[in-house]
Amino acid sequence: MKIINQLVEKDINKGKKININLGSGTVHIDGFYSLDQFNIDGVDIVADLNKPLELLPDNCVHSVVSRHALEHVDNFIPLLGELHRIVSDNGLIEIIVPHFSNAYSFSDPTHVRFFGLYTMYYFSLDKHQPASRKVPSFYTDFKFKVESVKIEFYKDSIFDHLLGPIFYRVFNINHTFQNFYERRLSSFFHAAQIRYIMKPIK
Repeated sequence: MKIINQLVEKDINKGKKININLGSGTVHIDGFYSLDQFNIDGVDIVADLNKPLELLPDNCVHSVVSRHALEHVDNFIPLLGELHRIVSDNGLIEIIVPHFSNAYSFSDPTHVRFFGLYTMYYFSLDKHQPASRKVPSFYTDFKFKVESVKIEFYKDSIFDHLLGPIFYRVFNINHTFQNFYERRLSSFFHAAQIRYIMKPIK
């Protein structure tokens, strides 16, 4: 791990909470420092997400955004532990990853996992899980509160632009509709991605 942009260290040393675009690639987000495994233009922090983020102190981060990065990570659970450590107790984590019904994702040989409605609830206390279906939460000591889960659809074709917004509104009405979509309809109407918003429980 290496901090390229010295403003990162200055902010941390001043006690200022930072925002991180995790697995940024070449995409820059205003107000966020870019973290990626490759030292390419615009990257502020170089880090392998399969290893500890040892240069980032506990509770130094206010917000993390990660868009289509975690599906590439082998050591997924340890990485979630690192995010729990570095994000402050009032911070937010937004994760966007391929939904398991996304057929295109299977073509990418660097994808090592897929995600569904219940994935992040495995790292959530039982009382914070949907009443209709509880999943085991004993795998880790750290816990998150899942604030929001949204299933999102393709925007590639005319068909997608016509039906995608309708699917999004209907299937995300509540957890019951989301569960029905995954169990009964996802084989016919594929989703593109799933978006989680979470808070660490300290």
